[in-house]
Amino acid sequence: MATSSAGLSSAHATTRDAVSSAQQTLDILYEMSELLNTQLDKETLTTCVRMIESGVNPEALAAVIQELRREHAGRR
Repeated sequence: MATSSAGLSSAHATTRDAVSSAQQTLDILYEMSELLNTQLDKETLTTCVRMIESGVNPEALAAVIQELRREHAGRR
């Protein structure tokens, strides 16, 4: 089955648009995270978003992050 170059070009544009949109969304989420003083860097925030998109309960994830922070603070 042959694929036209126009079809490939359209697919690349769609992929590029999706990546751009995802990056823009992450940038906005990061700005909100900063305003809320979550102390999450972009990499950690990205990991959290991916986990939630994969079905992890957001409240449970937040509880785990809070517990890890308490444990870390207790070791200082």
